[in-house]
Amino acid sequence: MALHVPKAPGVPQMLKDGARMLSGIEEAVYSNINACKQFAKSVRSAYGPNGMNKMIINHIEKQFVTSDAGTIIRELDVEHPAAKLMVLASQMQDSEVGDGTNFVIVLSGSLLEAAEELLRLGVTPSEIAEGYEQALDKCLEWLPELVCHEIKDYKNVEAVVAGIRSSIMSKQYGNEDFIARLVAKACIAILPEKTTFNVDNVRICKILGAGLQQSEVLSGMVFKREVEGDITSVTKAKVAVYSCPVDITQTETKGTVLIKTADELLNFSRGEESLLEKQIKEIADAGIKVVVAGAKFGDMALHFLNKYGLMAVRLNSKFDLRRLAKTVNATVLPRLTTPTADEQGYCDTVKVDEVGDTRVVVFSMETSESRISTVVIRGSTDNYMDDIERAIDDGVNTFKAISRDGRFLPGAGATEIELAQKLLQYADTLPGLEQYAVRKFAVALESIPRALADNSGANATEVINNIYKAHKDGKKTYGYDIESDSGDACDAKEKGVLDAYLLKSWGIKYAVGAATTILKVNQIIMAKRAGGPKPKAAPGSDDES
Repeated sequence: MALHVPKAPGVPQMLKDGARMLSGIEEAVYSNINACKQFAKSVRSAYGPNGMNKMIINHIEKQFVTSDAGTIIRELDVEHPAAKLMVLASQMQDSEVGDGTNFVIVLSGSLLEAAEELLRLGVTPSEIAEGYEQALDKCLEWLPELVCHEIKDYKNVEAVVAGIRSSIMSKQYGNEDFIARLVAKACIAILPEKTTFNVDNVRICKILGAGLQQSEVLSGMVFKREVEGDITSVTKAKVAVYSCPVDITQTETKGTVLIKTADELLNFSRGEESLLEKQIKEIADAGIKVVVAGAKFGDMALHFLNKYGLMAVRLNSKFDLRRLAKTVNATVLPRLTTPTADEQGYCDTVKVDEVGDTRVVVFSMETSESRISTVVIRGSTDNYMDDIERAIDDGVNTFKAISRDGRFLPGAGATEIELAQKLLQYADTLPGLEQYAVRKFAVALESIPRALADNSGANATEVINNIYKAHKDGKKTYGYDIESDSGDACDAKEKGVLDAYLLKSWGIKYAVGAATTILKVNQIIMAKRAGGPKPKAAPGSDDES
């Protein structure tokens, strides 16, 4: 008989063998803070225009070289539960604003680092969390006073370029003016009159070769495909879109046909051919010039399409099929039938073009009422074009933020230092222990210009002193000048370094939310799973947590 080893009394007694429980400040709080500090430190060096690139090889061995925090976080499969909370906060920022993911992680990491010092001095986690929340309320109260620029006309290209330039600069320093103009043109071309702007309506097509300066914006869609038939160019075309194959229709049930003579055999196959020809002739008679299908074109169907002068395009992706239907204003039909006038789409030009040595099919709309625009990116390597795509994605998301709220705050660390200065004065008026947390919040805000200075190779302490000095003299829009060798401050508004108001307000909210949640954790209980590791739940299922 095996020796029975009794379990320790308390919670471990209730759990399975091998379960772990960490509790108290030393085991739970400090270990969480350390994990988050290390995570923030690794992403911090990628912050700003001079941020360093990270090379990431993900679980399927795909390589990424980027300084975009959103991509870094998405491809790193973070396991630590506390660091995961920071990842969730930055993902919320990404879905809400589309930019500022690194800002959230750097700020929440600094808040936790500052909290660690207070915990060692004997301040309790709940008092620190309370102080941080008070400081957050004050920051959100003061932010509207710091607005230095506002875009009222979203259809003015120059005004929009000035607004989205900074978000692109942080990814592609040196190419920001060219890329910002591309993004502004693409977004303004599809800006709806009544409904809100949809980010998904700006498509990106990456074609290897040439250089970035050869990139362009087209109204409509571009697909890296060849046409199926012989017709390669059509103008003022009516378009029919099908999700089924364009071929001889197969019966749903199996049947047996008894053929007794050679004539019957000839007539049987001729009957199938004449039926298919009749269907395609009816489509051609309805004025259709382009047939788009989500599945294959049969050889016989292609013969008749060429005979009646119809252009045949095949798209493998059902999402591309839906987007194209939206672009040309057509209805996707599930069966090979003649489309009615309402189901037909219209496109000004459909043609096969050659970009570099890549053949593409271009659906272009000359009218101003295009619903989708495509940015054709050219570049020497796939990795480089991926990075350009991320910069464009940030620019498009910033445009969406402008269409919701056109206000801007000074960038380059000016907003953070102004808030820090106000918080230090506010902390002096507080009687309780929260004043220490508010002071530390101000110090944590300095981490943003500090990261900019460190990544640019300047003396961070000197830079922060220079910005504080300018703000003491009433120059509220002064931030760090990354082009200066001596760490001087410059007028961020004059230099055109602007941050969207929504980006800052949501970023501070999410960073503080993540930091206070992590601080309030005093126990980590890891239950051992019976029978080995549990398989991952399917996305969207009830088991997924």
